[in-house]
Amino acid sequence: MGVWGPVEGWRNTTRIVRQEIRDGHRSVLSDPRQFAQTQDMEPIMQDFSAVRQRDEELYDLLVAERERQRDGIELIPSENYVSPAILEAMGSVLTNKYSEGYPGKRYYGGQEYIDKIENLARRRAKALFGAEHVNVQCYSGSPANTAVMFGLLDYGDTIMGMKLDQGGHLTHGLHVNYSGKSYNVVSYGVRKETGRIDMDEVRGLALEHRPKLIISGATAYPRQFDFEAFKSIADEVGAVPMADISHISGLIVGGVHPSPLPFTDVVTTTTHKTLRGPRSAIIMCHKKYAKDIDRAVFPGLQGGPHDHITAAKALTFKEAMQPEFKDYAGQIVANAKALAEALLEHGFDLVSGGTDNHLVLVDLTNKGIIGKDAETALDKAGLTANKNTVPFDTRSPFSPSGIRIGTPAATTRGMKEPEMKRIADWINAAIDNHGNDEKLSSIHDEVRELCAGFPVPGISTTEHNR
Repeated sequence: MGVWGPVEGWRNTTRIVRQEIRDGHRSVLSDPRQFAQTQDMEPIMQDFSAVRQRDEELYDLLVAERERQRDGIELIPSENYVSPAILEAMGSVLTNKYSEGYPGKRYYGGQEYIDKIENLARRRAKALFGAEHVNVQCYSGSPANTAVMFGLLDYGDTIMGMKLDQGGHLTHGLHVNYSGKSYNVVSYGVRKETGRIDMDEVRGLALEHRPKLIISGATAYPRQFDFEAFKSIADEVGAVPMADISHISGLIVGGVHPSPLPFTDVVTTTTHKTLRGPRSAIIMCHKKYAKDIDRAVFPGLQGGPHDHITAAKALTFKEAMQPEFKDYAGQIVANAKALAEALLEHGFDLVSGGTDNHLVLVDLTNKGIIGKDAETALDKAGLTANKNTVPFDTRSPFSPSGIRIGTPAATTRGMKEPEMKRIADWINAAIDNHGNDEKLSSIHDEVRELCAGFPVPGISTTEHNR
């Protein structure tokens, strides 16, 4: 399902990406197995040879992490694998440049190509999402959300966002975060009986508190957002509607989740997760907010942008424009639904009863294990998930009752519904045997065997000479 081959050389990969973009058709990159059979591909991977010459200790750690990714299944919903071409852009000569300011208005010379790259990323993001204005300089998701508030609000203004322990993000108003310390926060949540957002509560709180900003979006909510309903409520109380689509932006451009654009005034997203790009972010907004947003990013909160990451974002948007990306996004959701159904068959308690997107939130209370211990057991079994609070959790965030599981990374490797059934079986076995290291190691052996048939982009399935 991924758009990259499993065991390609960097130069060959870049050449094919460029040719695919020029030709405008689906190349062998669209099918990992077809790609692997291409005769002129050299089956190598990023070998860290230059690092090894300078720093053997760091080299060993990089190789160990590469092997961990190769031999296990990443199930954290916010993680994914980028293409070798994106990795190459991130490691390019652009990291040598400093570029305070915006295209055509820099504080340093030598910006001819940097300006073109940033403008390329802007144009592609606008076309991909249908946005009026895009700022591509944000370092990551939290600074992007902070910039929106810094640019559009005064300290002490009232904002609304989803409660962290019910699926929201810390930048949506958590008391220890900048957002919670700087603004008056009113939080909404989900209904206890359904695990779904209570839009009546959202409207009631908005009418009572008259916030200046209403945030939709989450990090652990397995259902779709009704962005139009949030926009209607914001209009009713005179608030700016903001959508944080960091987790679902890839699903949105893939056509399997409703988009908050063009009617939502401000939209933020990370460029990793389901969008499958570098660890960074962008802000999209209506033109009337463009100047305030841009000033908030620079010089308000940041210095020079990370030009190598801007280039990787430009490539990310290009990859997401390809027809096969829609197939990928659809498979993410199909896999999540299949995983949820298989977990339900094993007796797991899923928040909201299932999923409409890329993630499953599991309440482990009925399994007699806490999230932290489940995470540890799954790690030993080669299945990477994260402990997570569940709505109305009686435990602390440091030792919550649940785990959060997602399918973007496994889907990038080409796994589909049959593999989701096997993953659910392994999750069940690992949790049932969480104190049995021998059994967990045996499960990891089975996971490793499966992974050999579904390579990570840029990582060979064969042993590499250390």
